[in-house]
Amino acid sequence: MSKKIFSGVQPTGNLHIGNYIGAINNFVNFQNQENTTCIYCVVDLHAITVRQNPAELKNNVRETIAAFVASGLDYNKSIIFQQSMVPAHSEGAWILGCSARMGWLNRMTQFKEKAGKDKEKASVGLYVYPVLMASDILLYDTTHVPVGEDQKQHLELTRDIAQKFNQDFNSPSFFKLPEPMIQKNFSRIMSLKDGVKKMSKSDPSEMSRINLNDSKDTIVNKIKKAKTDTLPLPGNEKELENRPEAKNLIGIYSSLSNQNVSKTMEEFSGKNFSDFKNKLSEIVIEKIYPISKEMNKLKKDQNFTDKILKEGTNKASEIASKKIKDIKNIIGF
Repeated sequence: MSKKIFSGVQPTGNLHIGNYIGAINNFVNFQNQENTTCIYCVVDLHAITVRQNPAELKNNVRETIAAFVASGLDYNKSIIFQQSMVPAHSEGAWILGCSARMGWLNRMTQFKEKAGKDKEKASVGLYVYPVLMASDILLYDTTHVPVGEDQKQHLELTRDIAQKFNQDFNSPSFFKLPEPMIQKNFSRIMSLKDGVKKMSKSDPSEMSRINLNDSKDTIVNKIKKAKTDTLPLPGNEKELENRPEAKNLIGIYSSLSNQNVSKTMEEFSGKNFSDFKNKLSEIVIEKIYPISKEMNKLKKDQNFTDKILKEGTNKASEIASKKIKDIKNIIGF
């Protein structure tokens, strides 16, 4: 059975090792699978749910493309494009918003977290962006969506909206119901300063994350200063449960080494953190620094990144505009 995978990354700058382990590295693996079509979108419409500096936003779109390509995404194998350049996404969001229900959106926990206590001041875009996400996914007849636990609820909403539209217009198989692809190990990489807080591009402290464009010295320094506890590294996974910082660093090492946690535990059981951090620095530099070098090279060649976006946009537009046309026929436009 053939797969069609869709995923998006917000162009908000400072892509970090958590984005690489949790998303981008998987994108590369997916594109090399047989009978698999991969569509990767720079979701700049989602980014503007909070205010963006226009010049920075343009630059961040190019930087995200550079990160994709530097990490191994092949624009000849995968469709890579900019969301706002394909009008069908916004058009689809409006139409699907007429099938979505307020009660469904009111249950979205991520809006409550991002809006905070004063949700009356949050933008309408932040509230309805799961409907735009549904449009992103459904326009391409997506069969699978790689999601973290924090996005799983939005994919369930996408399925609800698809089913409601199919039922309302007596078109039972028009929208496919996409399945989640959840990375069981290490999909949530945590802050280097706080092991219970997710690593985030928006964290004001640069020391909380390893950015994909960090230098070797910066990587070593950040890992050296990463928060740990006073005990030696444990010998089994159960002992990690109440040691979030140790668990996070071991998870990063295991992911980049492409081995399970138990093997990493065997390797470092009883050792102190200084020894482990030296090894962690080595593997992070081995995997991340080549990406950093290539990103810096690609960012200087705007014509190249713009060419990738133009070609990808043309391919995405062809698929999405056809789906919009079919939607319009069904609803009577």
